[in-house]
Amino acid sequence: MKPMQKTEKIKARVSVSESIAMAMSSLRLNKLRTFLTLLGIIIGVLTIIAVVSIIQGLNNYVYEKMSFYGANDFTVTKFSMVGISLKDFREQMKRKDILFEDMQLLKKKCSSCEMVGASVSTDRTVKFGSEYLKNVSIKGMTHLDHMIGSVEELERGRHILREDEEHSRYICTVGADIVEKLFPNLDPLGKRLKVGPHTFLIVGIGKKEGKLLGMSQDNYVHIPITTFLKVYGSRRSININIHTTSQEQMATAKEEVRTLLRSKRHLSYNESDDFSLRTSETFIDFYKSATTGIYFAMIAISAIALIVGGIVIMNIMLVAVTERTKEIGIRKAIGARRSDILFQFLIEAATLSTMGGLIGILLGFIIAKVVTATTSLPSTLDPGSVVAAILVSSSVGIFFGLYPAGKAAKLDPIEALRKEQ
Repeated sequence: MKPMQKTEKIKARVSVSESIAMAMSSLRLNKLRTFLTLLGIIIGVLTIIAVVSIIQGLNNYVYEKMSFYGANDFTVTKFSMVGISLKDFREQMKRKDILFEDMQLLKKKCSSCEMVGASVSTDRTVKFGSEYLKNVSIKGMTHLDHMIGSVEELERGRHILREDEEHSRYICTVGADIVEKLFPNLDPLGKRLKVGPHTFLIVGIGKKEGKLLGMSQDNYVHIPITTFLKVYGSRRSININIHTTSQEQMATAKEEVRTLLRSKRHLSYNESDDFSLRTSETFIDFYKSATTGIYFAMIAISAIALIVGGIVIMNIMLVAVTERTKEIGIRKAIGARRSDILFQFLIEAATLSTMGGLIGILLGFIIAKVVTATTSLPSTLDPGSVVAAILVSSSVGIFFGLYPAGKAAKLDPIEALRKEQ
């Protein structure tokens, strides 16, 4: 008799694999209910995976692309880039312009600055023959600027020379977009390009750089900065670009530049700088601040979907407890403990939510790739995100399955059997 009771007690308990099998059987028997049950979990995990994949891909892409700005280079600008409010912007509008003479001061007196250049830009329409291109970036730059920060590499031709700058020559280098759209069947070198009402001789063709965050880096015309200031006005704020040989030298150079500019602008010790210093980290910080809000908004939406999915799972599990009251009563009558019943229903809830999580991961990855294919935004599926999504979805199932599992575990076997009779 005792061996028989032991066997029955073992059968009263259900293993993890049996609980999963029972859950999968329930999924197959009620396909529509299963789909509706899993929908919230699928949407939540799908959103997380799609957003994280795109943002992770963008992070890798942006960090790689923004490293173009040399690790030992920095720029002096009139305006800040990161964390600027409308109030701050209005205040910064009152700042003094950074002028060509400021660059000449730093070039002469900044001993830690290896190279000092300057640039300034505007947008204009460019034309060759009957073809034209609007909103082209026209950038005035010194003969050193192609070696500072975003190093400009040429496919053919030459860069702007010191003589071009000193004599304000009407020469230019052009990006790949200009070549492709205005000179599809011609060699642009030696040709004359109209920039607004002015004509420039093309002396160099830049290497194709592609897009950064959906914006072309090849839609430009570079001209000597002195020519730019002559054509578009000398009293406009420029950017001063500075190259140093090491991180230590850059830190020294930044302090030296601050001291020289503050002295020239007659700022007292208790006044803030009326200019800004930008490095590659500044660009990355700006990108992070621009995307963090979007990232957390999407995570919040995903969290709401997961909570809704969890509530649906709880309701379905409560229905399952009602439908299987007799089964629970029989199992408890032949020796199943409360913990056995609790464990079984928790496993089933976790299986439901994990299944939804796996489907969500697959769909999220597919959506991220579709976005990449249609918008050129890069995406990367991080294994850590997949593991986190599985853990989160299964945790949602366990959390929301606690109440129905507890209710099942507390059923009195006699009352349960009587209810079904």
